[in-house]
Amino acid sequence: MTDSTASTSASYAAAGVDTAAGDRAVELMKAAVGRTHGSEVLGGVGGFAGLFDVSFLRDFRRPLLATSTDGVGTKVAIAQALDRHDTIGQDLVGMVVDDIVVVGARPLFMTDYIACGKVVPERIAAIVAGIARACEQTGTALVGGETAEHPGLLGPDDYDVAGAAVGAVEADAVLGADRVRDGDVVLAMASSGLHSNGFSLVRHILAARGIGFTDHSEDFGGVVGDTLLEPTRLYTGPLLRVLQDASFGGAVHSLSHVTGGGIAANLARVLPVGSWVEVDRSTWSPTPVFRILSDLAGSTLESSEGTWNLGIGMFAVVAPEAADAVAAAVTADGIPTWRVGTVSTASRDLTGFEQGAKGVDGGAVRLVGCYAG
Repeated sequence: MTDSTASTSASYAAAGVDTAAGDRAVELMKAAVGRTHGSEVLGGVGGFAGLFDVSFLRDFRRPLLATSTDGVGTKVAIAQALDRHDTIGQDLVGMVVDDIVVVGARPLFMTDYIACGKVVPERIAAIVAGIARACEQTGTALVGGETAEHPGLLGPDDYDVAGAAVGAVEADAVLGADRVRDGDVVLAMASSGLHSNGFSLVRHILAARGIGFTDHSEDFGGVVGDTLLEPTRLYTGPLLRVLQDASFGGAVHSLSHVTGGGIAANLARVLPVGSWVEVDRSTWSPTPVFRILSDLAGSTLESSEGTWNLGIGMFAVVAPEAADAVAAAVTADGIPTWRVGTVSTASRDLTGFEQGAKGVDGGAVRLVGCYAG
């Protein structure tokens, strides 16, 4: 004989997991996810695995697959504090997909993973809708994902997001340090703000000054958290248009996504050993959020160059004869782009330069001068 009380107490619901809420979340997100699907996607939403038709790779001479995975980090704490979840998905796509284009690859598809303490369908749907919108903008199919409910491990309003993407590129079109030459021009592309790095420092600064994410601040121009939640700028579309434009003829030699580690370290990763660049601070003015946070911390902008992007979200190292044209094309596509330095292989003392990062024996980079007002 079955003990109904025992069955109930041993049920998933009694353990704090609401599978019905998960199903409702899927229904709410289906339309947004479906808009990212082209003819290459098979099976729709809800399968055990996403299917993507790669028959087109037969036209490649030597196709290489590129893959990247990342998360948004502690920026999600601000979204949770404001109960605003429609932008964090773009941050995830920016962190993952914009790493794919760095090697010259076209992103094909992406999957996401959301761990939460309690499935609130509308919240999950808002997160995924943000992911889907950004996938549309970057030409990436969102082919699958997972929402995992972890009661007892995460609080009811807590969640974390992560994702992975796959792209494709011809072997002889891969961008990287081996293409970079003496005299190449380094172009900087403007960030939209903090993007998704250095938020542990941001939270530490605000906590030390007793400033909450929901507080109003004249310096921040309104609610503090709204400024901090400015979504990550997406670079994939404009960069792919340049890379696929035959008139540029391979002028772009390497790209660097400015994420964790800051400006110098990330640029050094895509320069050849023996080369160096001095990035001229006077060529740009860091966006106000960086100045506000530095002032609150009682520190300088220079001291945070290894943590925040300070207004530069991506670098391109390009042939000098094409530098102005590439900068104009990316700027016209909505991302302000400008010259910040020149690659040199001349012998010199590299004391004070950042050399290599994240296991890469790359070039050497340092920032010089003073930031523009």
